[in-house]
Amino acid sequence: MDDLSRRVWPGRRRGQALPEGAPEPMASREEISPPPPPPEPEPPDTDEPPRSRVNMAAFRLAALGLALVLTITLTLVRLFVGGPPSVEDLRRQAGVDNWPELAIGVKDDQPGVALRKPDGTWSGFDIDIAYMIAEDLGFRRGEVKFYAMESEDRVRMQATDMRGARVPVKLVIASYSITPDREAETGVTFSAAYLYTEQSVLTRKDYDEVSALEDLKGRRVCTLSASTSQAAPEDAGAIVVRKNRMKGCIDDLRAEKVDAVSTDAAILAGFKAQSPDEFEHWDLGLASTEAWGVNAGENQALKTLVDLTLYRSLKDPADDRWELAYENNLQREQPLNGTTPIAQAQQPDVTKPEVKEQPWESVIP
Repeated sequence: MDDLSRRVWPGRRRGQALPEGAPEPMASREEISPPPPPPEPEPPDTDEPPRSRVNMAAFRLAALGLALVLTITLTLVRLFVGGPPSVEDLRRQAGVDNWPELAIGVKDDQPGVALRKPDGTWSGFDIDIAYMIAEDLGFRRGEVKFYAMESEDRVRMQATDMRGARVPVKLVIASYSITPDREAETGVTFSAAYLYTEQSVLTRKDYDEVSALEDLKGRRVCTLSASTSQAAPEDAGAIVVRKNRMKGCIDDLRAEKVDAVSTDAAILAGFKAQSPDEFEHWDLGLASTEAWGVNAGENQALKTLVDLTLYRSLKDPADDRWELAYENNLQREQPLNGTTPIAQAQQPDVTKPEVKEQPWESVIP
């Protein structure tokens, strides 16, 4: 066997050379190889020092905050200062909140439109429309006071109480047709239209058929003074008799003092329905339309509030007050009036009022 001592690598001292071809012991290599030097730090960015980057971020954040504040401020200014008035503004301008009751001028002798019954209660299409408007203005039914008025008093907004005293009213809802001439008169401020109807003729049951106003040439035709129904019979050669109240025309027709009565079909339909065996209602086939509106006088803010109610009733699917007013008054008269049209069974279009709507409100549908 070989001597084991010959197989062991001899040790060496520092500085002692190894035999030629002998491998270097591990310990010696570790002692000789120095540890790697630590990495040198990266040179700073000479274009934008770290402090500048922090300052720039803070500047941008401040600029963003300032822009946000300006945006919110401008929005609040437009919301609360600029733009159209809010409902609260309109109520304040109209004076609505200072009224203990709402005085409305109406007709009192037109069945189906506006009629004061013997017990003092009121009924008719105009009455229901008045209640609809009053409700949106914040008045309970007991706070709505109706006063009878004649046709020529509608522009003056003066009605009469039960004792015959003159009473100023806030609104006129009295089968009042909108015309350019009336709108040009001082003090008349019409709302949007709330009903479309047309002119027609009522005669006694035994009278000859009337298909056009020319059939009444030379005949006595009664109509309301200060109404839009005077011109057409006069142009057709009829002798026009004017009355202040529709009841006066109907009384003259019954007494054979006049041959016919001519006015809006929505008015005459009520008398035909009330006395179907006494009267005949004739369609004249006129192309012109009578558009009824509410007169708010010189109170422009009140007129806008009325328009807002009409717009809501037209656009809100849940609001059926106009439809019920039509069905309960005019629609139920149609069967007794035959083929003569009474009025359009659809509410007229209403332009959207310029009213500011706050984010927390639901003013306009």
